[in-house]
Amino acid sequence: MSHIAGPGRHIGNLLASRLFRPILAGATLRERLIACLGALLGIALTGLVSGWIVGEGPHIPLIVAPMGATAVLLFAVPASPLAQPWPIIGGNTISALIGVTAAYFIPNPVLAIGVGVSLAIAAMSFTRCLHPPGGAAALTALIGGSAVTSSGFLFPFVPVCLNSIILVGLGIAFHRLSGRTYPHVPAASPANPHGTADLPPPLRVGFNARDVDAALQSLNETLDIDRTDLDRLLREVESQALTRTHGTLDCGTVMSRDVVTIGVDESVAKARELLLKHNIRTLPVVDGAGRLAGTLGLRELALRGDGAIAQVMSEARTAMADEPVLSLVETLSDGRTHAVVVTAEDRRIRGIVTQTDLLAVLMRLVSTKALEPTGPQMS
Repeated sequence: MSHIAGPGRHIGNLLASRLFRPILAGATLRERLIACLGALLGIALTGLVSGWIVGEGPHIPLIVAPMGATAVLLFAVPASPLAQPWPIIGGNTISALIGVTAAYFIPNPVLAIGVGVSLAIAAMSFTRCLHPPGGAAALTALIGGSAVTSSGFLFPFVPVCLNSIILVGLGIAFHRLSGRTYPHVPAASPANPHGTADLPPPLRVGFNARDVDAALQSLNETLDIDRTDLDRLLREVESQALTRTHGTLDCGTVMSRDVVTIGVDESVAKARELLLKHNIRTLPVVDGAGRLAGTLGLRELALRGDGAIAQVMSEARTAMADEPVLSLVETLSDGRTHAVVVTAEDRRIRGIVTQTDLLAVLMRLVSTKALEPTGPQMS
């Protein structure tokens, strides 16, 4: 009996792992529950507000079916280029307009639905508002029945455009309240902090924008991710892989422990003296309880004058002692940060990792790699 149950249980676990595993990268149970709540509020309130504006009755639909598909994108994948405000509003409205036009000029219903959807895709592509539910909006305009037919060329605007605008407005409010950023704005490409034409240090090695474009072209597929987000994702993958392969070396091993600090109540002149005397570029500032309050460098002193240290200092970049030191590569190569302060849970300073410390670690790793055997050894 147990012999038979074993394989069955294995097959059941395999099916469960495949059927219920999220198919979207980054999807979590919490994110899906938030999406469900957003769709509940968004669709219900869109129907309520639309009915309040135009009135309820058989002469006009309260809300059109494509809004359900729009809600999936808006609340489940708000970072998708297909889920942004213009694709939602423009894609649904333009597609519905094309559907109504096709129904008006093409008497054959089969030909009309094919032409309507295909032209909707073309129009959305050229107007940069590709939105999958737009295809359903075009079909709804073609086969929506008497309520749509009686509305004529008003249908793309009321209720389709009206529904879309209300749903987008509710989506923006919901995402703000739930802590998400919407509309999604891809991270800006890093600029050279020194104001020169050179690329920032992290972009001078490894792959570049041309490599990403060439890879996308070779795949010959359209991916549902912004080009800038893809670039940022690949760089984060590089960073995570570097940390994983050399993660045994932590900040506590590399950090300097004899840290030169200054109290928040000390004078700016004293801070300048310490920076020059010890030939350092970052001076941690501590409060009366000995906890890290910020950092100070010659740059802050030059730009912000001779005010109190509390007004001149910058926010400190920090790490814990057990964090992999290579996780600091991106921070210490941004062209602005010269040191990361290693702290305990209570913000008391345990050490500091500078660009020089990190450079020494990287040099050691390169030297070790160079000494590794590259082929079969002769005995």
